[in-house]
Amino acid sequence: MAGQHTLRETEHAVTQRLDGLPIDTTAMAGVSNVYRAAGALRNHFEHTVLAPYELTWTGWVVLWVVWVWGDIESRHVAAEAGISKGTLTGVAGTLTGRGLLDRRIHPDDGRRVLLSLTPAGRRLMTTLFPAFNKQESFVVQTLTANELKVLTGALRKIVLHLEAQDPAPDPLVPVAATSRRGPKRKPVGAG
Repeated sequence: MAGQHTLRETEHAVTQRLDGLPIDTTAMAGVSNVYRAAGALRNHFEHTVLAPYELTWTGWVVLWVVWVWGDIESRHVAAEAGISKGTLTGVAGTLTGRGLLDRRIHPDDGRRVLLSLTPAGRRLMTTLFPAFNKQESFVVQTLTANELKVLTGALRKIVLHLEAQDPAPDPLVPVAATSRRGPKRKPVGAG
């Protein structure tokens, strides 16, 4: 496919490009491979198990989060799914329109929204998750039990390390402009 390169081609090109720079190539390779693997996994699941249900990866993750946690505030769904609140608004609208998700105003605060699965959404997840899990098994089938255990532990360790980080605010950025994802940047040309 034009414009796409194999992992080996990419590694070779990167090695050439970075020659002579003070780079921790081992750390770079580890993070890069996690990123590439995540993209490959997402594409695999979207084209196999999610396609017959016309679900995107993001739609699946939103359904999964709501299925696991039950009645949950939309802001928490966005955080758990790793998406912005704006993205969640669009995805939740699509899933609501398909009759899989219910939205309602929080009884204690009209500014907050609660999400829950509809009966159709619960049936879908009960049907879909076993098929999804079969693909999970397929994806890792070339790993030994020990390799899978090491991979799982290593990735979990990275997640826990990042969750434990409380980035110090940048003294040049007003506190209101920072978030868990870092300081908000002004658009180019904004004064």
